[in-house]
Amino acid sequence: MSNILPIPSPNANSDVPTPAGFEERCAALRAGLRAMRRVAVAFSGGVDSALVLRVALDELGRDNVLAVTGRSASLKRSELEAAEALARSLGAEHVVLDTSEFDNAAYLANPTNRCYFCKTTLYEHVRPLLASRGLTTLINGTNADDLTDYRPGLAAADEHGVRSPLAEAGMTKRDVRELARRLGLDVHDKPASPCLSSRVPYGESITPEKLRRIEDAEDYLASLGFREVRVRSHADLARIEVPAADLPRLADPQIGACVAARLKALGFTYVTLDLAGFRSGSLNDVIRLNLPERSGSL
Repeated sequence: MSNILPIPSPNANSDVPTPAGFEERCAALRAGLRAMRRVAVAFSGGVDSALVLRVALDELGRDNVLAVTGRSASLKRSELEAAEALARSLGAEHVVLDTSEFDNAAYLANPTNRCYFCKTTLYEHVRPLLASRGLTTLINGTNADDLTDYRPGLAAADEHGVRSPLAEAGMTKRDVRELARRLGLDVHDKPASPCLSSRVPYGESITPEKLRRIEDAEDYLASLGFREVRVRSHADLARIEVPAADLPRLADPQIGACVAARLKALGFTYVTLDLAGFRSGSLNDVIRLNLPERSGSL
């Protein structure tokens, strides 16, 4: 077993009301992971996969847990560096694999189920690693709330036998952030950071160069103190989303002029501010689907 501290009581050092059923879901998460025995964690460095990795280390020990991150042009360099640092801080063995979704024409065409092709590629690259390491199960950070969203990657997980301990335990995003906070994970309040391809409207082709431009634009905005930001790339137009509270600052003529100049230097012809503010997954607004019900058994 690892030397990592056990999970504290859900009420420890907390002024936040405990969500109903929280203790039971935490217990189910621990029990579910113990039953898996030897696991590889698809690890992005976000709060969900970080919590899964931490609890897996607690319950199974370092020798039975491997963190795996896929590296490609769709992952921000800063996110990869953060994931590597977090894995080190947790004492986890961490492997970074170069994935090949950019060799797949279906992925590059950027259909509405683009995530399916990306996750399929990731899982196909990880599977041989499981066999060579004697690991029994590949797990991810899907939580219960994700099951109600439009996430084509879930189908890829189903097809490749990937388990989702958080969702199986009924852990919501609120549960995840609260348990991560109580465990002292610095990423407990980290904003979601989906892949760079999610900034490109469906049907507009994906290229590494396009994603690098988006990454550089968002990094510049982050350097100005905008913690939660998306630069949506509509051909030669950049549509910037920030939370409503940050709109006045970004609309300031001096700051706005600097941002416009920087993004134009990166290759955008037009630079716009979305007055509706930040919306996670806003490019899914164009999708009009009646999502099928997913069973509770993953």
